[in-house]
Order: sequence, then structure tokens, then C-alpha cells
Amino acid sequence: MVFSRSFIRFNWLVLVLIYLVVIAGSFVRITGSGMGCPDWPKCFGEWIPPTSADDLPGDYRQAYLEKRSKKVVKFTKVLSVIGMGETASLLRTDPSVYEEEPFNAQKTWIEYVNRLFGFLAGNAMLFVFFWLLFSYRKSKLLWICGFNLILMGFQAWFGSIVVATNLVPWTITVHLFLALLIIAIQIYVIILAAGDNRLFQRYELSKPMLLMLWGIFAITFYQMFLGTQVRESIDVLIKNDVGQDAWTEGVGLPFYIHRSFSWLVLVMLLVVFWINEKQKSFTGIRVAFIVLALELLSGVLLAHFNMPDLVRTAHLLFASILFGVLFWFLLQGRILQKR
Repeated sequence: MVFSRSFIRFNWLVLVLIYLVVIAGSFVRITGSGMGCPDWPKCFGEWIPPTSADDLPGDYRQAYLEKRSKKVVKFTKVLSVIGMGETASLLRTDPSVYEEEPFNAQKTWIEYVNRLFGFLAGNAMLFVFFWLLFSYRKSKLLWICGFNLILMGFQAWFGSIVVATNLVPWTITVHLFLALLIIAIQIYVIILAAGDNRLFQRYELSKPMLLMLWGIFAITFYQMFLGTQVRESIDVLIKNDVGQDAWTEGVGLPFYIHRSFSWLVLVMLLVVFWINEKQKSFTGIRVAFIVLALELLSGVLLAHFNMPDLVRTAHLLFASILFGVLFWFLLQGRILQKR
């Protein structure tokens, strides 16, 4: 089935919006704005949040704490049912879950903007689904986009769980995993929709290069989750007034693994880059190399210098883009091998 150029380009827009959600979520994380809105989907009970604590009732902290506590209880029951009883018990007894933060207008609006990006991305995906339903209903993309739309809705709901549990670390990791899965599916949609339109460069991958890219992709995927653990450890150190010069020692082995794997990825991608330049010079390989270089640079700056929080957002953004670029190569190469 041949899809129109406008359909393919709109799906690119959807992918950009999804990445904007990731960026906004990272900014929420580094500014500590995750609890800027204590409820979901509204913010302090309103679709447009307040700008002053004077607009809120005097007992708002207790009121929202009670609502969150009820949601935590329901969520832990679900965890118990699916065999995660120990996790549910730890969640119920974690005192940090039941801490309610005072109103902060800046943090509230940062979280609100994050939700707006999620709203835009979700509705763009809904539009693609209806576009398929009315114009390409016989295409299997209808089911793939339908699944991704459901996944996006689940991601939004799980975001409310992240808020309800007061940003428990493992819930943030799951939230990141879901975001990467949504990105991967959207890339798959674009590749299938592009078909033989030749809007994008097609290429054949040799087996050695394919194996190298799979290794880089697997390490990058693991690195992103290891990075969340490193960040959580640093947050604990900051709360305990530990200076940046002691962060490396305080984080310990996860930091050294994260750093070492980053250089391993660089070496592997250098080999792929060298092979690529000798053969067909695919532009995408060069893009991946540049993105990795920027990611490593931002990581070095974060590890050794007192850099602005935006560098942390850039670090996650570069890692997410590298994940997407590598997935694009592997998926497109696999599709071509089947033809």
C-alpha cells in the first residue's frame, strides 16, 4: 500500500512531538517539578493551574495527600495481584511517598507544560489513527498505530502513578522504558509508511556492521537505564549535602560501568564509522557518530564540572536520539534483508 507524502511527514511530526515530551519530562526531572501538580489529569483541580498559593484552599496539601494515598493503595493492590507483593509492601511503607510539597508556581507550570506536550503528542497519534481508519483501513499500520495509541494512554496514566508515588525511582525507570518503546514503534510506523517512496535513504548493511550496530544499540539501551540509577544516586547525595567532588566515589560501581560503557560505544561506533567511510558513506552513520560525541561531551561536563541543569536534559536527549537512529538502521536493514 502506498501512503501519501503528507501522511509520512505528519508521522515525522508525531515523532518530534514524542521527543519533545521526553525533553520536557527530563526538564521536569532536573528541576524537581514532578510534584508541581499533585493530581492528574488536572493540576490542582483545574485545567489551567493557579499562579499563586492564595488561589488554593488552606488545607490543599492534606487534601491532595489523601487523594494520592488512595491511588497508591489501589496501585499496590494491582502490584500484589501480578506477583509483585514485596514491591507493593515497600511502596506502602515508604515514608517519602506520603510527603506533600508546598505550592511552587514555577514547578507547577513546568509540569503543566510537560503535560501539554503529552496532550499534543497523544492527539497527534489519535489523528494518525483516524487518518488510517478513513484512508488506509486495510493497512496493518492501523493496528500498529492503534497499539501505540493505547500505549501512549497507558504512559499518561502511569505518569499519574509516578506522581502519586512521589517519584519513586523504579517508576521513573518504567516511565522512561515506555517512552522509548513508543519512540521505537513510531519509527517502525514511519519506515513501513515510507515503503518505496524513496523519501529516505535506503541501504544494505553488511553482517559485521549489522552486528556492531546491534551491540551499540544494546549497550545504549542499557546505558539509558543505568544513567537513571546514577542520577538517582546523585540526587540522594545532594540531599545529604555531599559535594560534587565526592559524587563519583559516592555513586560507586554504577558510575564506572556507565562511564566505561560510554567509551566502549564510542570505540565500536568509530569502527562502524571507519567501515562506512570506506564503503558507501551513509549520512545516518555520521549523524549517529556526531550525536554520540555530543552525548559523551555532555556526560563528561556533568561528571567533572558544575554545569547548568539543561546539560542533563541535553544528555538524555542525545541518548534518546542515538537510540532512535540506531533502531532506525537496524529495523530498516532487517526489512531490506527480508526483501
